[in-house]
Amino acid sequence: MTFIGIQSLITIISHITFILITFWALQGLRTDSLIKKYHIQQAKILYIFLSIAIGYTVSSFFIDFILSSQNLVQLFG
Repeated sequence: MTFIGIQSLITIISHITFILITFWALQGLRTDSLIKKYHIQQAKILYIFLSIAIGYTVSSFFIDFILSSQNLVQLFG
């Protein structure tokens, strides 16, 4: 495997992991009063979209932070 292949695999695993963690965390919110009576499927889709948006953003932040930290070593080395 090349470096780019390994980096891509780590990125995909990171995105999926943070999306799942975000979905799990959103389950803890009490949104019963915000959901209309017969719109449960729409609320589930909204949870999925929010999980993807937040999880992807957090994952991208951590990946960029780690890459920047690795590049910072070159400044002092």
